[in-house]
Amino acid sequence: MARVAVVGGGISGLGTALMLGRRGHAVTLFEQDGREAGEDLDRDFFQWDRPRVPQAVQPHSLLAPVRTVLRAEAPDVYADLLARGAREYHEFDWFSGHGGLPPHRDGDEDLVTLRTRRIVLEAALAAAVRRESGVDVQRGLRVDGLAVREGRPPRVTGVRVGADTCLADLVVDASGRRSPVPRWLIEAGCRPPVVDSHRTGIAYLCRWYRLRADGPREPGRVKTGSAAPFALAGVFPSDNDTFAVHLVLSTGDPTRGALTDPAVFEAAARRFPATAAWLDLAPEPQSAVLAMAGLDNRWTALADGDGPVVTGLVNAGDSLIHTNPTSGHGVSLGLRAAQYLATHADQVAADPLGYHAWTERSLRPWFDAQVAADRATAQRLAESAPPPDRRAAAVAACAFDDPVVMRARAQVRHLVRTADEAYGTDEVDRHVSAWLAARPDFSPRYDGPTRDQWEETLVPVG
Repeated sequence: MARVAVVGGGISGLGTALMLGRRGHAVTLFEQDGREAGEDLDRDFFQWDRPRVPQAVQPHSLLAPVRTVLRAEAPDVYADLLARGAREYHEFDWFSGHGGLPPHRDGDEDLVTLRTRRIVLEAALAAAVRRESGVDVQRGLRVDGLAVREGRPPRVTGVRVGADTCLADLVVDASGRRSPVPRWLIEAGCRPPVVDSHRTGIAYLCRWYRLRADGPREPGRVKTGSAAPFALAGVFPSDNDTFAVHLVLSTGDPTRGALTDPAVFEAAARRFPATAAWLDLAPEPQSAVLAMAGLDNRWTALADGDGPVVTGLVNAGDSLIHTNPTSGHGVSLGLRAAQYLATHADQVAADPLGYHAWTERSLRPWFDAQVAADRATAQRLAESAPPPDRRAAAVAACAFDDPVVMRARAQVRHLVRTADEAYGTDEVDRHVSAWLAARPDFSPRYDGPTRDQWEETLVPVG
């Protein structure tokens, strides 16, 4: 069994530590923030200042891999997550009471979103780690560097915390998108990690609300997303009667700054059918308008064409791969990496090459797909481009009428199959063609405001 040091106590770090500890490895988890997600979820979510984790207060939908990994590795955590208010939503729930479902296929049962704030999962994981005897949690301690032994390649033998060194057979960097580990490696004389970084060119703003106790729970059968040529809008139904409204724009949009005013934000959100339907429920605002920009998609590989740049160290979670949070891939990919590390810890400690190969094979395709999608989205928003061609628009619209196409959509969304694999079947092609044949007058269009309507909404208020 390996001695493992995990740097970073976010979701990926907690998940990695927990799964390793349950397989008998001796784990020390270092987290520089002394505070732990606890029982008062609203206080922790709305009042905890976490400048190193700006995405913590942004909306999340936990995709299928989160559920499947937790049910396999930590069913107690999954049960706790539901007990704390997270809700399951199956993609086929859209058709409940509105026509029949397709015959069941293997994997359909896993196409489930967990509707919850990130803090709920953090609290459930933190409680489980606290109970795990094989995991020593060191909160309020910052790792200052790595202990590195010379070699070809060099080997990391532990982490430095002040004047002390914690020796380890394997160090897992789960310290997030601002990880200092690449700099430490270069300072230690290692070959630099290979970083592939792409600016998204988009920014988003959100505001949290809570449904009133005496009001309806949801607005009925309404899509959770709407679009204009220059902006996207959406709703994230969440735990304990909370939900978030979010708007996405180009970073160059001159109206972006005005949206930080809650009155302007809400007036703009009411221009989109998806968000207007939820705001019409007269919910109680729970937060200011929370903005997040400067977003990039970044892949940091600790291996190059000559092999691993170092042994005894791997990265996981946002330290390895982080993508535009709008798609919600981060937690899923982080827990999948945690599961692989826990299952293969001894091999990875001896030689990380297999882990690096697995990440390239299993995680990298989703990074590349997100880069391409964000590039297209940023260009469309910046240029206020027309809707996609008729066939592409039909694929998107058809999913909400046809469960077969919805399955393909869900498989892409939940990281089960790529878009080419899911949509590129004869079956999906037949269903989309039939849908179009039944709607000869169908033409692509946006359901959000025109630019003139948008300007009319923002300028007088701002």
